[in-house]
Amino acid sequence: MTRPLLLVDSASLYFRAFFGIPESAAKAPNGMPVNAVRGFLDMVATLIRTRKPDRLVCALDEDWRPAWRVALLPAYKSQRVAPAGGELIPDALAPQVPVILEFLAALGIVAAGEANYEADDVIGTLAGREPGPIEVATGDRDLFQVIDDDREVTVLFCGRGVANLEVMDAGALLTRCGVLPSAYADFAALRGDASDGLPGVAGIGEKTAARLIDRYGGLDGILGALDDPKAGFAPGVRAKLIAGRDYLDAARKVVLVAPDVPVKPQDFALPAAPVDPERLIALAEEWNLAGATKRIVDAMAAPR
Repeated sequence: MTRPLLLVDSASLYFRAFFGIPESAAKAPNGMPVNAVRGFLDMVATLIRTRKPDRLVCALDEDWRPAWRVALLPAYKSQRVAPAGGELIPDALAPQVPVILEFLAALGIVAAGEANYEADDVIGTLAGREPGPIEVATGDRDLFQVIDDDREVTVLFCGRGVANLEVMDAGALLTRCGVLPSAYADFAALRGDASDGLPGVAGIGEKTAARLIDRYGGLDGILGALDDPKAGFAPGVRAKLIAGRDYLDAARKVVLVAPDVPVKPQDFALPAAPVDPERLIALAEEWNLAGATKRIVDAMAAPR
């Protein structure tokens, strides 16, 4: 049996870990909270243990709000910009991210990111480039668009945590949202996503968006039919779409993951043992994370 390549949306998991574990429950000897580090390591350990990948990549947001997306839609993630610039991120989380990267390096787990791109783009590129099967672990619905049954690309949706994954293939997505993966970016643009600063088309919810896509085949068909009085739109829906026409054209390009990020080819094999055990031991002691370190090491060593 061919084991999967596991693509981890790192920020999605460590934000979830940070908010899911109290800061007081995981602190280093110097008093710094390490709840995101502990939770992230435990989540990856659970994924390794349960999904048994033989390749693993933790995708990174080298640019959480790329300028080219902002140029298309200035509102993109604008509500998450800190007053001084940069991403609005909890003070206790920011210093934990470099620690996570140190642990990954000592373990020998590849962390991949590229300038001017988000983790979604790295994942989208690798999902389209690397041999399957491929599993994408994320809490971000935008990555539903990379699902591809022909290439054996599925999404492990972590909306309820990694212990309660929803395995999403094309059929599951159709049941959940009423659209196929190829139309998901169009669906998301229509519906909007407040967390990304995408307003959607006012008055167009998920059910209406899915019905429009089913009838007209996608945004190209919807927008192309707007000026045809015989196209069958309800008057109110037509007016809403016309008002949102410019937004829709930009939003679809923003939502689409980039398929051509220059991620350098490398060995994504998941090692059976840490590549730098001495450094890993030092990190575990420095950050008071011996338990989480042992759990991920044990998961890596387990038969796959």
